[in-house]
Amino acid sequence: MKNILFFLIPKANCSYLFSDFTIRQALEKMEHTGYATIPILDRSGKYVGTLREGDLLWAVKNLCNMDLRETEEHGIMEIEHHRNTRAVSVTTNIDDLINTALDQNFVPVVDDSGSFIGIITRRAIMKYFLDKYNESNAAE
Repeated sequence: MKNILFFLIPKANCSYLFSDFTIRQALEKMEHTGYATIPILDRSGKYVGTLREGDLLWAVKNLCNMDLRETEEHGIMEIEHHRNTRAVSVTTNIDDLINTALDQNFVPVVDDSGSFIGIITRRAIMKYFLDKYNESNAAE
């Protein structure tokens, strides 16, 4: 089996938010990218969490009283997260990666110091195994 880095989309090709962003900045980034879930990094590049569209919407309601002007007054780290997105280390084995990906659309990957290096999508894992399955059936 391949090393998990085989599946990695590097940080340079990922969208992410910084932990000091306001709710408005997060809304604009999510609208621009079209992603419903985006990793959050601190300014030193460490992975600190993931923001989901649903959590963002609840924050607009509960923190900002449905007033979009107030989204500039609140930071994304004030937002309550209803689900945690677990990151894995570059040294994680493929079984643990797959188990993590079962519950997440993507899996953030960090190096030994906790710095974000990219994501692995559940789609990429599924495509790999589908291709292997099709190859083995074609050989029969």
